[in-house]
Formats: sequence, C-alpha cells, structure tokens
Amino acid sequence: MTRRLISSGSKFEEEIGYSRAVVDGDFIFVSGTTGYDYATMTIVDDVAAQCEQTLKNISAALAQADATLADVVRMLVIVPRREDWAPCWPILKKYFGETRPASTLIHAQLQTDAMRIEIEVTARRQPRS
Repeated sequence: MTRRLISSGSKFEEEIGYSRAVVDGDFIFVSGTTGYDYATMTIVDDVAAQCEQTLKNISAALAQADATLADVVRMLVIVPRREDWAPCWPILKKYFGETRPASTLIHAQLQTDAMRIEIEVTARRQPRS
C-alpha cells in the first residue's frame, strides 16, 4: 500500500503544510486535532464540548482510512490548563473505555487561547471479517 494523505478540509492544512492524517500500510497517523467544527470553522468555549468535537474530527479522519476509534493504539492529549483535564475524562472513557490505548497527557499552550484541548492518535487497522 502506498502512502495516502487525508484532509479534514481545514484551511490550516494547506496554509501550514500538513495533513489531518497519513495512512502508511496498516498504520494511520492522525495529527494534533482540536475542537474546531470544520464545517463552520467555529470552536465553542467549553472544554468537554471541544473534546467531543475533537474526537468526532479524529473519527472522521479515521473513517476515510477505513478505520475507527477502536483501532487507536496510541493517544497524546495536550491541554493548556490543568483544570481542563478532569472534565474530559468522561468523554475519553466514552470513546476509549474498551480500547484503552496507550496515552500521554501534556500541559502546554496551544495555537490560540480558544483551543482548550488537542489530541493526536496513531491507529492500526485490524483485519475486518
């Protein structure tokens, strides 16, 4: 299988020079994804809602690679504010409670103050029956 690039349609991908995801064999590398609704290019202030939108954005990228969140093996979460981490736990458990990928949390500033969470994942497609 050749390398394939996946776009979310975000203007940032072309402006900056990156892809939402790259498929390389059975692996899918999804770049740092935030809670922007790319259809409207808006972002809400609530961190839990941003987390939910972020995972929807990641799920959409994985679907284009014929994968799902159940295929995620590694996750990196970045939040600028420590107090924003705990409100995201129920959302992450909702999506990854059964899969339980390896995960790391980093506290760091993001591109804009409006962004309150960014998530990057690596997935490996499993054979489908």
